[in-house]
Formats: sequence, C-alpha cells, structure tokens
Amino acid sequence: MQQVPVSLWTLVAGIVVTAISIWIGHNHTLMPVQASLQAPLVDSFFNVMFTIAIALFLVVEGTIVVFLVKFRRRRGDDTDGLPIEGNVPLEIFWTAIPTVIVLGLGIYSVDVFNQMGGFEPAGHPHSAAHVAHQPGTAIAATLSDASEATTAPTIAPTIAPTIGIGASPQTLNKPADLVVDVKGIQYAWIFNYPDSGITSGELHIPVGADVQLNLSAQDVIHSFWVPNFRLKQDAIPGIPTELRFVATKPGTYPVVCAELCGGYHGSMRTQVIVHTPEEYDSWRTENQIAQQHNLNQVVAINPADLSTSEFLAPHTHDMGIGAATLESVVMSH
Repeated sequence: MQQVPVSLWTLVAGIVVTAISIWIGHNHTLMPVQASLQAPLVDSFFNVMFTIAIALFLVVEGTIVVFLVKFRRRRGDDTDGLPIEGNVPLEIFWTAIPTVIVLGLGIYSVDVFNQMGGFEPAGHPHSAAHVAHQPGTAIAATLSDASEATTAPTIAPTIAPTIGIGASPQTLNKPADLVVDVKGIQYAWIFNYPDSGITSGELHIPVGADVQLNLSAQDVIHSFWVPNFRLKQDAIPGIPTELRFVATKPGTYPVVCAELCGGYHGSMRTQVIVHTPEEYDSWRTENQIAQQHNLNQVVAINPADLSTSEFLAPHTHDMGIGAATLESVVMSH
C-alpha cells in the first residue's frame, strides 16, 4: 500500500484549517448589534484578527495533538529520542509568518483608524457650554445654556486642540449636524445640547445625523464607551477630547464608563437613544418646554438664598443623577 506523502497531508490540513477559520471568523456572535457607520469597519478588522487567531489555534493545538499520538512512548521502549539539533528553514518560516501577519494587521488598523476619523487634524470649535464645563468652573455650569445666561456672561466659541475620533475623510472640514457637550462626573454622564439649551442624563440623537461629542471630565479620567457603536473615548480633566459618529439604527443602547474612576465606577451607566428624525424633534421640543419651566421656577426664587445643591435640585432628574450623588459632587467641589 502506497504511503500518502506528508506534503499532501499538509496541503489537506491547510485547506481544512483555512475553511474552518474563515467560517468561524465570519459567523460568530461575539459582537453586539451594529448601530453606527463606524461599526462595520471595526467588525471587519475584528473578524480578520479572529480568523487568524482561530487558524493559529488549530495549527498549534492540532500539531500538539498529532505529536502526542504519533510520538508517544510505546510500552517497553526505553531508547533515547532522535538527536535533533534544529531546523533553520523551519525557524525562519515560523518567524517570518507572524512578522508578516503583524505588519499586515498594523497597516489595516491604521486604515480603519483613518476611515473612522482618527487622523482628523487637531483644533476644532467648541461651544461655550463645553468651555464652561472645564475643571475650575462652578458646578452650576452643568445646567442648560439658558440658566447659564442668567448667572454668567456669554462665552464665545473657541478653537481648542482635541484628540479622539473626529471627522472621517468624507466629512472632513464639514460641520457636524449635531454637537453635544458630554461631561463625566463621579458617577454620571451629563449631556448638554448648546443649540437647544437642553441638559439631560441620557444621550438623544437622530438616526443618520453626523454627531460630534465634545468630551470633558470634572474630576478623574472617565471613558465614554458605546459597545453597539464600536466607539470608546476617554474624557480627561483639562484636556478636551472628541468623538464623532453617525448612528444607523434606531434603538436604545448602553453607555458605559470603561475607565476605573472610583468606588461606584460600575454604576456609571446611562444610555444613548437613537430616534427617527421626527421622534428627535418631538423629544427636543418637549424637553425645551420642560426645562424652561424648571428655569422659571429657579429664577422665581432668589438664587443667593439657596445652597448649590438646592439650586441644582430641580435639574437632577434631567441630569440622570440622584440627590445623594448630587450632594456628594457638591461636597467634593
């Protein structure tokens, strides 16, 4: 009986491993539902890495299993093993292949980063509210623009150097459809809409809109992460950062702080609600009316007679934080 050449077995094994790796790499369910224009870019890169990882796992573990069976010690065999001193071509091969893979993934990742907007030049306009939210200002700056107008002079938009995910090559030098100032505090996210004066504890955006988030932090480093958008960006005290994206699927998605920021880090969660354009217009109108009503209640009372926590109390629900959290924030500042 003619023995099958090792090279043929290797070819067959390579075809099987490749087929299995590609299938698993593109049919897994490890990632949540895609809900942004940037998500497919990240998922494609992840699928390539996962496919390569599966292939390497099958080759390495498969070789170990084959060698365990084929070269196992037989009963009564007390002889020494073959005196193998090395194989230079094999060592070059298994060094060159990982090098090529790493270089290829590096080039691919740079391309994905560029398409997502990571190479946008620094220096972008930020609203007055975002400037007011920088550390060193009063906690009352987290209120809506309307309430700020009653207690502080108007601050013109400024050009501040930023880092993060900005405009993609297709939207470079084009203003975003919606700008939201996002502030991280222990332990909540506060969203301020400069164009409408709305302050909320949830992020509301219209589907298909080019959204720019201007991120800042009041106290420590936080990390704004939306798994369904495949986007994550740190909010750093004193350093403005940016996150720009387009949501593609209406729905409600979790927002998580991905940076250990204190004892209640695990509870620093909120959600982003992606509306249809009509639903978003309705939400904005309703909240403008509600917050104007709250503002009138605050103005009717002499702010000088109130403590900071009492002054902010009517807004805690809109900010998505509880009274206890508000009190702790006020006491810490």
